Amino acid sequence: MSPHREPTVVGVQNFNAAEDAAALRAAMKGFGTDEEAIIAILTTRSNAQRQAISQAFTHEYGRDIIEDLKSELGGHFEDVIIALMTPPAEYLCRELHHCMEGMGTDEQVLVEILCTRTKPEIADIVDSYERLYNRPLAEHMCSETSGDFRRLLTLIVTGARDEEAGVDHARAAEAAQQLYDAGEAKWGTDEEIFNKILAHESFAQLRLIFEAYKELSGRTIEQAIKAEIGGELKDALSAIVECVESAPAWFATRLRAAMQGLGTDDRTLIRIVVSRSEIDLEAIKREYERLYDKTLESEVRGETSGDYKRALVALLGPA
Repeated sequence: MSPHREPTVVGVQNFNAAEDAAALRAAMKGFGTDEEAIIAILTTRSNAQRQAISQAFTHEYGRDIIEDLKSELGGHFEDVIIALMTPPAEYLCRELHHCMEGMGTDEQVLVEILCTRTKPEIADIVDSYERLYNRPLAEHMCSETSGDFRRLLTLIVTGARDEEAGVDHARAAEAAQQLYDAGEAKWGTDEEIFNKILAHESFAQLRLIFEAYKELSGRTIEQAIKAEIGGELKDALSAIVECVESAPAWFATRLRAAMQGLGTDDRTLIRIVVSRSEIDLEAIKREYERLYDKTLESEVRGETSGDYKRALVALLGPA
């Protein structure tokens, strides 16, 4: 994971939840809605501050701020604001549930959320999921996926990753050899070895393993995965590898894909901007410009409009 936090949203000093609640109530009361006031307040507060505003709103007015916001707003602008008002783990749970409900499963969302988070973040998501849906995330996920892809995600969701072991060069060389023997060195691929190592080892240890692999094979682990493995498992393992190297670069490519081609994948755009705004969105912006020679803000402005655009641009922070 990105070792340094580079958020675009850090909350405000001298925060006063009751004052913000009163300002938001005024913005929604009476004839018409003051969208600018809503954007100005909610895109600059941290999620913890927004939860405090929500409590103050209920305490002062006996009303649910999310219900009030839903009744006043609409479209993708509403989606951004409701995402901001939802606790982070709960928001990601709702996204996971949505991608598995109904006909077909959006495996890309499973990969984006589950293959890129730290062990504590995953634990938080797992707890929240069962509380929200009265069903374990692993169980729901197993009913919607299959094969080695399912096995990899199950290892991640059940907390297999060892983030306490520290780094060890000798173990890294051994694991690199196992990966080589399971893939390039044999006819056919032993996916189980790839799953075991990429789901169990810490990101710091994986970084060493991938360096050792390159020395051993002359190819990067990413090249090996793309050559040896297919389908959703390839996407999931590649996401882990790319996030070990640079999570911001991986999210930049995902944002690019959401805004390219016919129509914008607004759900993905909103989810990444909102969920990374307090983690590494500043670094994602930098990587986006490095990779595509365009600023993320200019791309977002070109793909969105109105209050929806204003809210996203505000979350991106200064250019």
